[in-house]
Amino acid sequence: MSFPHLLEPLDLGFTQLKNRVLMGSMHTGLEEEKGGFEKLAAFYKERAAGGVGLIVTGGIAPNMRGRLAPHACQLSFPWQVSKHKIVTDAVHQAGGKICMQILHAGRYSYHPFSLAPSKIQAPINPFKPSAMSSRQVLGTIKDYASSALLAHKAGYDGVEVMGSEGYLINQFICSRTNKRTDEWGGSYENRIKFPLAIVKAIREKVGKEFIIVFRLSMLDLVDNGSTWEEVVQLAKLLEQAGVSIINTGIGWHEARVPTIATSVPRGAFAWVTEKLKNEVNVPLIATNRINTPEIGEQIIASGQADMVSMARPFLADAEFVNKAAANQSNLINTCIGCNQACLDHTFSMKRATCLVNPRACYETEINFTPTKNKKRIAVMGAGPAGMAFSVYAASRGHDVVLFEAKSEVGGQFNLARKIPGKEEFNETIRYFINQINIHHVDLRLNTKLDANVLAQEKFDEVVISSGVVPRDLKLPGFDDPRVVNYQQVLNGEVEIGQRVALIGAGGIGFDMAHFLCEKESSTLQPDKWLKQWGIDKSYQQAGGLTEEAEHTPSREIFLLQRKTTKMGKGLGKTTGWIHRSVLKQHQVNMKTGVSYEKFDDQGLHIKIDDVTEILAVDNVVLCAGQESNRSLVDEMKATGLPVHLIGGVDVAAELDAKRAIRQGAELAMSI
Repeated sequence: MSFPHLLEPLDLGFTQLKNRVLMGSMHTGLEEEKGGFEKLAAFYKERAAGGVGLIVTGGIAPNMRGRLAPHACQLSFPWQVSKHKIVTDAVHQAGGKICMQILHAGRYSYHPFSLAPSKIQAPINPFKPSAMSSRQVLGTIKDYASSALLAHKAGYDGVEVMGSEGYLINQFICSRTNKRTDEWGGSYENRIKFPLAIVKAIREKVGKEFIIVFRLSMLDLVDNGSTWEEVVQLAKLLEQAGVSIINTGIGWHEARVPTIATSVPRGAFAWVTEKLKNEVNVPLIATNRINTPEIGEQIIASGQADMVSMARPFLADAEFVNKAAANQSNLINTCIGCNQACLDHTFSMKRATCLVNPRACYETEINFTPTKNKKRIAVMGAGPAGMAFSVYAASRGHDVVLFEAKSEVGGQFNLARKIPGKEEFNETIRYFINQINIHHVDLRLNTKLDANVLAQEKFDEVVISSGVVPRDLKLPGFDDPRVVNYQQVLNGEVEIGQRVALIGAGGIGFDMAHFLCEKESSTLQPDKWLKQWGIDKSYQQAGGLTEEAEHTPSREIFLLQRKTTKMGKGLGKTTGWIHRSVLKQHQVNMKTGVSYEKFDDQGLHIKIDDVTEILAVDNVVLCAGQESNRSLVDEMKATGLPVHLIGGVDVAAELDAKRAIRQGAELAMSI
């Protein structure tokens, strides 16, 4: 498939973008690291060389009070320009264009010096902001303009003004967070003076031939957010004030609606950008869960937007646009929206990277250079770790034979992709299969690797990536055929009744509950998904919210854990709340502090706080973790060959593809 609309240049009058693809803003953590701007330059340079039309950096504060964290990056002083020039020079050398995002966090600032329109604490932040004085409001407008001018001097092609996601500008716009009684509060006209004054001040400083992107919150997804009429009014005034492009912002960070996780349908919010299309003349950018050139082409070709923004897809694959232009979209390493190595890292103050591409943000540290000592390597197990190692090692020139006992590659990903909302995992398997073919990995399916095979063929080293096996519980009655493990259920080996107890409430327990609750994945049915989360496409109420659709449970499910801590505490930092919300929607009964006694014809006998209870269930599903599949490790080591363990066979923690793929990459780099 060709992508003529996606790859068509966009003329802004004073400059032209080579295609309709924007690399959206992402904070990587490199901005604050020692030597981080050199690493950031390498990161952006690869994406510019990869063909993206316009890059937007992570958020840079216009002053100290606006920083996201105490030591977060800001651009306020001339001496800071030289660091940014390292980045812009690298991007321009690769033939790209780049804008710096100016972001004042407002009440989202994670430090005690935060400022906001009003003294109202965010529900996701322990720090309560101070209300800005009129003088501080005017000073902040000036700081935005000064930061934009410094960005201009640093060689940026433009700036993006972050006016959405619940940050400072959004806080001024909405009555939810703006309770001021002066000229910056009260009526909507007063509340939008702040963003308009910022855009006008920037345009006056930088002149006409400089890109100004405004990230406009088109759908707040919180109570007392903007109405649709207000969104349109502000968009028109922003156009008059001199913005070059309007980018779509979806949801505040405190909104209880998922907006970018893997369970969100592809292109789920393009409809709101389309609603604005006939109201303004400046180009509009659609955003959120656009992760393939096909969906990008569809959005632009259908007239929903003029450009598409993709952030995390460029973590997953720097060559995204070049591959699309070469009609090789099947070779793109697709973002699966897992958040595990990007947003989860960012919100934990770690450097961002990517589960499916561990080189992301490590371009100066992880590289697969041609080997000077070619080896023949046997790899046991074609799960994420084994596939990653095999591909990366083969790309260096090693002769790799990948043994898989089953009839297909993928390992635990073949189970994960069956969970509603995790269909994207198919893309990672597709990517690695293509890479296995491209790099001539000798893949042997339905073939076990053992000492006999090693004796018959000459190998230099052995890599064991045989993964994990479900942990059994040795309790009375647990040998009953009605007690099964999660793999048996996902593989369709057993029939499950209407009343089910799940033992173990980690990621597997939550996934199993979701699998048993949802007969048809709402992720593949966008309108159903929007109703499920109470998103109103007719936009009748402020913020775009309506009542969530009611659910009739298809099963009665008990999710049980031994620990007394909060259910799902160990789930992803930015996605755990989504999983808990889904199970509440399906009325899953969650119990903590559970001791398991036995299973018999009455059901599962449990004890909570020394009180015995019998759950009259048809089945018990064991989701109580895994053990390393080390059945042949000793046999392999006995051959005398160097043996390496990666993935679950090395550490059987909660299923951790991020660690498995990274281990595979690091071993391949060093072997």
